[in-house]
Amino acid sequence: MRSPALAEKWPALAGLSAVFLFEMLDNSILNVALPTIGRELAASTTTLQWVTGAYSVVFGGLMLAFGALADRIGRRKVMLTGLVLLGVASLATMVVTAAWQLIAVRALMGVAAAMTTPGSLALAFRLFDDDMLRVRATTLISTVGLIGLAVGPTAGGLALTVAPWQALLLVNVPVAALAFLGIRTGVPADDPADLHREPIDVAGALLGTATIVLALLAPTLFVEAGAASALPWGAAAAALVAGICFVLREKTARHPLLDLELVARPLVSSGLALKAATGLATAGLSYLVTLHLQFGLGWAPAEAALGMLPQVVVLIAGGALISPLITRVGLAKAAWLGAAVVVGGLAVYTVFGGLGYAWIAVALALVAAGLRVVGVVAGTNVMRGLPSNRTTIGAALVDTASEVTTGIGIALSGTVLALVFPGALTAALHSADFLTATTYAGLALTVLSAALVGFGILRGRHSA
Repeated sequence: MRSPALAEKWPALAGLSAVFLFEMLDNSILNVALPTIGRELAASTTTLQWVTGAYSVVFGGLMLAFGALADRIGRRKVMLTGLVLLGVASLATMVVTAAWQLIAVRALMGVAAAMTTPGSLALAFRLFDDDMLRVRATTLISTVGLIGLAVGPTAGGLALTVAPWQALLLVNVPVAALAFLGIRTGVPADDPADLHREPIDVAGALLGTATIVLALLAPTLFVEAGAASALPWGAAAAALVAGICFVLREKTARHPLLDLELVARPLVSSGLALKAATGLATAGLSYLVTLHLQFGLGWAPAEAALGMLPQVVVLIAGGALISPLITRVGLAKAAWLGAAVVVGGLAVYTVFGGLGYAWIAVALALVAAGLRVVGVVAGTNVMRGLPSNRTTIGAALVDTASEVTTGIGIALSGTVLALVFPGALTAALHSADFLTATTYAGLALTVLSAALVGFGILRGRHSA
């Protein structure tokens, strides 16, 4: 049977692109409005952090549970329900008068994101039978989202000059409507034969959610409270205990939420490791470079934002290189090469970042180029390694791996900086000790990312 071309599936691709646009645009556009929200709602710095944190924690914590549910009752059905919830939650912003109400709205948006985001990769994968078309579709969808990520802060800042901050969240309403229309008309309803009827492992879902929530909270607490505080270590220990209990539950449950034998498949474990490595590297490097430019080099915040442009340009333009690379070397080697470039970019920053901005720009470009390839190819490989009735929870695993390691990357960078340069950041301007601290933080990121990439390549060789 002939696989349909991309143009034949444009309503579905438009809808799925809108879903990914929401994920990328949401926090980036809202961050610009946080000072305004703080003034109008009389919110403290900690409260403002929960305006964004509530979304991320709920989103990350519920992805596995909703992925498992979608594989049972229908991916399209769960996604459409999530888009309706997104539209309603966004509209609720109009009646927000207190910070706690906004946090509740953001938590509802996190639920909606957990229902929709994993399904975008799973449905894009299922639209086509040909791997190259799957890659091209995923590249298109991710490019739309990355454009939103790039223009979000600028568009949000301009919007705030003529509109209230609520308008930035109301943007989600037309995005959700476009996504709903495209998916409703362009994606066929799930074939019951492609779903499975095993009961939901409620205990596993609760343990899995607790593990991810605690794993996302711990890095934030490390950055806020510091490594000397007992609170982040307690959260990390609790995440470890919950994770061990989750694994034991999944090994003994008759109908596990997550079949660990599937995760152990070479394509799946390799793809997850490479995706985790790039999430860790990108978040950690972005955090370090933002501080490095402002405190190490003395740049103004606006100049530092412009200094991140190499990353933005490569993320958007790099999509054109993915298909030719895969055609030349294949899916597996493309993922390995992309991940190796990410580690190489971190190494460039670690060794040469203190010599000037030119080396920082090279590091940003290399990590962005590697991320662009791995972001598409690793997810496709995970989908290829799973049965057709487990694709949504597979996509949820990909997103969860990236979400958790993003938090870990920022926490690792912040913790190393705090240990090596314990003084206030206001004393870091042009400080040689601060630049030494960024070098050690870059080294820690490089070593951990390289370990994940090495594991991913070794596992991937078993599937070659």
